[in-house]
Amino acid sequence: MQKVRLGRTNIVVKKLGWGGIPIQRVGEEEAVSVIQAVVEMGVDLLDSARAYTNSEHRIGLALKKTDRPVILSSKSPVRTDKIYDEVQVSLQQLQVKKINIYHLHNVSKVEDYRKVMEPGGAYEGLKRAQAEGLIDHIGLTSHSLDLLERVLQEDHFDVIMACYSFLEPDAAKRVFPLARARDAGVLTMKPFSGGVIEEAGLALRFVLSTLDIVPIPGSETLEKARENWKVFAEGLPLTDEDQGRIQQIKEQFDRQFCRRCDYCQPCSENINIQLTMGIKSVVKRFGLDTQRMGWISGIVEKARNCTECGDCLPRCPYQLPIPELIKRNLEWYDSLKK
Repeated sequence: MQKVRLGRTNIVVKKLGWGGIPIQRVGEEEAVSVIQAVVEMGVDLLDSARAYTNSEHRIGLALKKTDRPVILSSKSPVRTDKIYDEVQVSLQQLQVKKINIYHLHNVSKVEDYRKVMEPGGAYEGLKRAQAEGLIDHIGLTSHSLDLLERVLQEDHFDVIMACYSFLEPDAAKRVFPLARARDAGVLTMKPFSGGVIEEAGLALRFVLSTLDIVPIPGSETLEKARENWKVFAEGLPLTDEDQGRIQQIKEQFDRQFCRRCDYCQPCSENINIQLTMGIKSVVKRFGLDTQRMGWISGIVEKARNCTECGDCLPRCPYQLPIPELIKRNLEWYDSLKK
């Protein structure tokens, strides 16, 4: 089975990892059994985050039921050196003494990057955790290719995590070559574009065909986990038929899918456009409990202030009908309460 070296970390793992978002959507017993089964199948990199509610805790319970070694990746959105305390919580939840890779989570704006890198910032907190042997390597995750290019050029991080799918393929040209040049490891998220791509085998064959990266699809059921692992184990290349189907799906979502570039911002009503445009994906990935999460309800309520002024339209490089899509997504979100 194909393996990947994660850059200068010298960590070598199988080319298919596992992401811990979906496991929040099921009961604890089922979640633990799925994680255990994933590890027993042969997955040797598990990714989670402090923001993924009970995901770390459930991974910790599952690891107590298997002797198979795994590489652990987690992350925190804290922007100050208080992230050191987050590492301590992650260690407790995962029930381990050390985490192999700990990321600054979703640093996608320049101002956030400046904050985490300044004195007293989160990078300093993770360097302290690293010096004390609590984590091995420091990573950074981002939805912005512009930001990732800068991060890699400045070369402070051993690992980066980027969005990558056939609906969001630009990282292959803009980010991955730079990561290779800096000898930084690459994990990739959202191989299904947050659930937009429903043909999992096709989506996985696409990302697995790219060199030197480790995609981390999540799965909350044993059936999905086995399907993903089967695609990886078979190692089949993309066929001409696959390429044709990919083109069809890309055309279908050409003016519907938000690539999270944030070029549409700022909004005069302070609406978080990318998260509002992706609200279906958020609910699909995190489950209906998202409706009780304060940050989601805040985003939704702010989006109701959209005046359809159209200022965002000329700034979108993909010519998305943003006000129309916001309105449509809010109607869909409200229908879930009925």
